[in-house]
Amino acid sequence: MIGQKELDEILPDLEADRIEKTVSITDGNKFGEAICSFANDLPAHRKPGYLLVGVNGDGTRSGLKVEEQLLQTLMSFRNDGRIVPPPLMTVSKFSYADGDVAVVEVLPSFQTPVRFKSKVCIRIGPRKDTANEAEERILSEKRSSYAKTFDTLPCYGSKIDDLSIDIFKLTYLPNAIDEDTLKANHRELKEQLSSLKFYDLKADCPTNSGILMFGKNPRFYLPGAYIQYVRFKGEDEASDFDFEHRFEGDLTTQMKVMDDFIKSQIVKKVQRALGDDYGYNLPASGVQELLYNAIIHRDYQSNAPIKFYEFNDRIEITNPGGLFGDARPENFPNKNDYRNPSLAEAAKNLGFINAFNVGVIRARAALKRNGNPEPKFIIDQLTSFGVILYSKPI
Repeated sequence: MIGQKELDEILPDLEADRIEKTVSITDGNKFGEAICSFANDLPAHRKPGYLLVGVNGDGTRSGLKVEEQLLQTLMSFRNDGRIVPPPLMTVSKFSYADGDVAVVEVLPSFQTPVRFKSKVCIRIGPRKDTANEAEERILSEKRSSYAKTFDTLPCYGSKIDDLSIDIFKLTYLPNAIDEDTLKANHRELKEQLSSLKFYDLKADCPTNSGILMFGKNPRFYLPGAYIQYVRFKGEDEASDFDFEHRFEGDLTTQMKVMDDFIKSQIVKKVQRALGDDYGYNLPASGVQELLYNAIIHRDYQSNAPIKFYEFNDRIEITNPGGLFGDARPENFPNKNDYRNPSLAEAAKNLGFINAFNVGVIRARAALKRNGNPEPKFIIDQLTSFGVILYSKPI
């Protein structure tokens, strides 16, 4: 993170690729565009960019008094879903005799293109704009060079014919790209897919996330890419079961199918212990959040499926792949990291998740509001992650 000495050095500099100054504390679009452009790092500086709030164009302070609310507003761009994938950024306050400065430090993303409100924002020197086709291609190719997560790697052996282009064009694009850009979009199909991280132009094949989101048969390339649901009659796996189902196929379709299934088959009306009023055994939103969490965070290199098991008194969801990256047992669920950031971005664009890094927190809150016991998380396993949701006592 930048220190005061480094800040003193850059304050007099003209606005350029890595510096933007503003005296406004309410221009959310300006904040978002600056953060997005620094994350894209089109000039490939591989160094942080800085949004300086409370600074005039000549580097002098504007006399701003930075309050906690402003810092929270700036930090909200990290997780609230306006910028996808979520940027790597920190927010700090520096005080001078003639005013405070709020500094947003943004690291270049390895998952470019990054979008703010569905637009790819860039800056080259003083130029600030939405990326054109050639510039988006550069960002897509840069991602191919930096790709470190499994979902953004090429799915070697696959072809564009393995994707359902209708699902991509009719379902995904209208949710991921703003209307004006979509109307003006005359790009070749592979470039459209690549811009959204579903195709690798260098390898000339879909990425793993492309196969998962739109594949006609994802399990041909990723055998464990399905959810195994079983409804047991008793309270353990030795019990007989009366229904089982595999959710398999493209996730764009299957996540909606799972949503409907949870609402119609998992959530049940139950009579309260006293009186004639009714409640529900589980909140639909809590089950959804935790199942989608498993889909986004699972290890797709494993041949094992996600287990979605229903017992008389509880639901158990288990996915291959333990806590990832910066997430550890001692900081869970307050610290999160994404094993599959491209899938997380796709789920956000389709509306299956509302914000980043808060799924577990939102699920726990929904369960508490419904009167369910605290869920139990199995977070000490290296190769799996699990959660147990207990039905509401009646």
